[in-house]
Amino acid sequence: MLFQRSRLNAEERSELLAIFLSVCQWTRIYYGWRPNLLDEGDNHLVELAVAGNAKFIVTRNLRDLSRMELNFPHLTVLTPEAFLQEIAT
Repeated sequence: MLFQRSRLNAEERSELLAIFLSVCQWTRIYYGWRPNLLDEGDNHLVELAVAGNAKFIVTRNLRDLSRMELNFPHLTVLTPEAFLQEIAT
């Protein structure tokens, strides 16, 4: 099951998703930056980040995402812990 190891119960997950969706914006992607990552399943993350002019991709998958073939100077890949430290300063 997807949420078997989750620390949140179903009601808490639903509330968190509602909060998250309340600040999300639909972002259209007009072009693809592929091939870029070795894992094709991760390319959409970079494409969304570039199209949305994001400063960060927050993930635990640093191994794959830190090996981008294309360079996006404004985009930084961080762990959740490093991101929290970054925004705290």
